[in-house]
Amino acid sequence: MKFLIDECLTLDLAQVAIEAGYPESAHLTHRGMTGLKDHTLMERVLAEDWTLVTRNSDDFRPPEGSNSNAPCYLGIELHAGLVCLNLPNGALRGDHIDFFRAALDDLGEDGDLTNQILEVWPAEEQDVLEVERYDFPANLPPFDAENPQPADADAAPPPAE
Repeated sequence: MKFLIDECLTLDLAQVAIEAGYPESAHLTHRGMTGLKDHTLMERVLAEDWTLVTRNSDDFRPPEGSNSNAPCYLGIELHAGLVCLNLPNGALRGDHIDFFRAALDDLGEDGDLTNQILEVWPAEEQDVLEVERYDFPANLPPFDAENPQPADADAAPPPAE
């Protein structure tokens, strides 16, 4: 696995990943990808088999809980995974590192996020982080911005008449 750290996160996370045993990891700034639109960034992430690390969760994860009109991972049948660091506003460099280390700890020896999303949240209890890891449903149809449907539209009961 190799992590691509989004530009919204500290450059230091690439080194944290390398020291944790992911030597091909990089910050997108060091790969000449600064300023790319999300859909263009996704093309590179998928083509180059990166596991993206971001704090812009709504732009990438499934629609449940997302405010985005077109989450980038919708309809992707196979991906190397997504790590969402759900940092509070005003988070400092050290917070970025702590959240990412919590994600790395959750990966442990497995080190595989294929078709999974791993999210790190601040817990209710101060100085505690909550980590959630779940399968991304790879059987979703591609997102259609002109006709958006909830992820479970096929499973929804027909409307009452």
